[in-house]
Amino acid sequence: MAERQPMPLQDPEERRRNFNEVALGYTEEQALAEAARCLQCKDPKCVQGCPVNIDIPAFIACVAERDFDEAIRTIKLTNALPAVCGRVCPQEVQCEQYCVLAKKGQPIAIGRLERFAADHESTGGVAAPHKVKSTGKKVAVVGSGPAGLTAAADLAKAGHSVTIFESLHEPGGVLTYGIPEFRLPKAIVRQEVDYIKQLGVDIKVDYVIGKIKTLDELRDEFDAVFLGTGAGLPNFMGIEGENLNGVYSANEFLTRVNLMKAFRFPDYDTPIKRGKKVIVVGGGNVAMDAARCALRLGADEVSIVYRRSEDELPARREEVENAKEEGIIFRLLTNPVRILGDDKMNVKSVECIRMELGEPDASGRRRPVSVKGSEHEIEADTVIIAIGTSPNPIIFSGSDGLESTSKGTIVVDDTGMSSLPGVCAGGDVVTGAATVISAMGAGKLAAQTINDHLGKQ
Repeated sequence: MAERQPMPLQDPEERRRNFNEVALGYTEEQALAEAARCLQCKDPKCVQGCPVNIDIPAFIACVAERDFDEAIRTIKLTNALPAVCGRVCPQEVQCEQYCVLAKKGQPIAIGRLERFAADHESTGGVAAPHKVKSTGKKVAVVGSGPAGLTAAADLAKAGHSVTIFESLHEPGGVLTYGIPEFRLPKAIVRQEVDYIKQLGVDIKVDYVIGKIKTLDELRDEFDAVFLGTGAGLPNFMGIEGENLNGVYSANEFLTRVNLMKAFRFPDYDTPIKRGKKVIVVGGGNVAMDAARCALRLGADEVSIVYRRSEDELPARREEVENAKEEGIIFRLLTNPVRILGDDKMNVKSVECIRMELGEPDASGRRRPVSVKGSEHEIEADTVIIAIGTSPNPIIFSGSDGLESTSKGTIVVDDTGMSSLPGVCAGGDVVTGAATVISAMGAGKLAAQTINDHLGKQ
């Protein structure tokens, strides 16, 4: 069996000082060689691993036959955001994990082929979608992240009139404010959003539900509502010094870099600390994004501080490897206990303690335990906290009867329906911070539930 085609990348020494896309994408020759590796299984397990149920063997067969137009058409039957998914979804723990070839070697690079098909389409201009006859039903979608965009697309394809309400000034949710340009160019996000607009979806920006209108008012105006508001409220550690100048949540830091375009300095003079010695606390994809952004903003040294070992890092393996290649320092089995400041309340260092792994906790991972007497300081002028996020409670303002959990997430049944009839929810606002593709899967499920609900009215 032929070897899996590697992804062409920018040279680490060049990319660590620019925000251009790191992964360059397959050439046609590479895509054809990779597609030829697919066994075209009669019982394709890879599809079971896809939250949006793409017919993976079919689109790969189209690529292998050089019918790239049919490949993207096949993907878009179930996925409205292929150029996004091909770049940021963790295929290695989803569709590719179930590939037969993974049992004895490397799976088909499904995500890379999906990106190739989407990028090939964009070179000739994304085809306008076919519009269907209107049902006369109106649906409100709150939030324009991956869950909201997916739900809106499916509902529009079903013939419903769909309006998205987005609190920020640009649509895309976490795709716009959270994921850096070098992983997901904003032109790609705009392309995907434009396609959904062509389906007939209306997007209202700078529109905060819970302030301008309440959820109850939306329910009076629309026949159904989907809540895909994400999890944009940052979590902090609760340690001394988190109020010092130079301490950011990863959410704020990345929003300033991406949505407020600090990465395009000096064209945009966005207020942001351009630290020289930066510590990022956390080990997920958001931590990797923040660390790699800090490096590109001019830092001399950027460290990831994570309380477990490398084996437990929740970030995608390729993001960890890319960060290492760029010179990010990994201080593992290390945990901050306080942030120290100077007489002007600016960060000067972080006091940390060594950790060791004990017995497994409720998540199945070994619990980190402090090593007594191992306290030490790490010099820093900027600290970025990337330990997770929670849903913003504003969606509950002025709405009666919307049930939530103790963590602030919305309670839904196995169809995505909330405690309020006709109101579905999905994505991070239900699960807490998770992946783009899982949010899209929740958006598809909810769209089907809403469609069924409207059919009974």
